[in-house]
Amino acid sequence: MKPYSAACDENRGPILEVLQGVLTRPGRLLEIGSGTGQHAVYFGARLPHLTWVLSDLPEHHAGIRAWMEEAELPGLEGPLALDVQQPDWGVTQIDAVFSANTAHIMAEGAVAAMFRGVGRVLVPGGPFVLYGPFSYGGRYTSDSNRRFDAWLKARDPASGIRDLDWLDGLAREAGMALEADHAMPVNNRTLIWRKV
Repeated sequence: MKPYSAACDENRGPILEVLQGVLTRPGRLLEIGSGTGQHAVYFGARLPHLTWVLSDLPEHHAGIRAWMEEAELPGLEGPLALDVQQPDWGVTQIDAVFSANTAHIMAEGAVAAMFRGVGRVLVPGGPFVLYGPFSYGGRYTSDSNRRFDAWLKARDPASGIRDLDWLDGLAREAGMALEADHAMPVNNRTLIWRKV
């Protein structure tokens, strides 16, 4: 039985609109934290000029494969066993990176490792697209995000909504510059950095 995430269905349309404006050239895209695999199947079908490389921790691979096998899309690869804190990601010289709803469930050290790794594998000029809830200057963008952050930290003190200033500092250290910040439904954002 395939795993299912309602959130993937709810946010995929708005995310696709952003991706269509950013991912205009053929190439290979690494998705960090493919989760159920739903996003990759949906975006892969609508962005056929890309090879979408799925990745996640091994415990998620069976569900990802179920989505991939049903979709039978030629442009999907993987899933790779990817732990962002390990030095070998199994890919080098990737043209674009996408990740959705990962930074707030990772520990801070893992988020920092993710940015370092993206900076390492992303080709010059390549975009890093990160979707999720974020804070700005230490302030939440909504009461619902404040409650969500409290829930995250009660479940796992190492997790939580990340601040754009901190993320942007990580990006700069990894050789990336912030290019765009798109407002999304339900108080989420899509942030885009580009490798310098």
